[in-house]
Amino acid sequence: MLDEAGERARKIRPQYAEGPLVRAAWARNQAEAELIQGLLLEQGVPSMVKRTRGFDVPDFLAAGPRDIFIPASGADIARDVLASTPAADAPRAATTPWVQ
Repeated sequence: MLDEAGERARKIRPQYAEGPLVRAAWARNQAEAELIQGLLLEQGVPSMVKRTRGFDVPDFLAAGPRDIFIPASGADIARDVLASTPAADAPRAATTPWVQ
């Protein structure tokens, strides 16, 4: 029986795990970053999440933007996966300007 790390490692396709790390996406918080990582992992692309520069505040561990990095060999498939998600096509919520 494999642990969680073993299960994740079994999903990674070796052809997408080569080359230097490149920034593939960004997320608004930790939860969104983990969702993106899950989408990439389902296609065999390994990823790493790192806090965006300048937003390392220990009091807000789960808050703040994150950068998602992947190996260069998985960049094309990652772009296709992230572009085909329903959220990528969804219109942004209309915001009303604040009136004084």
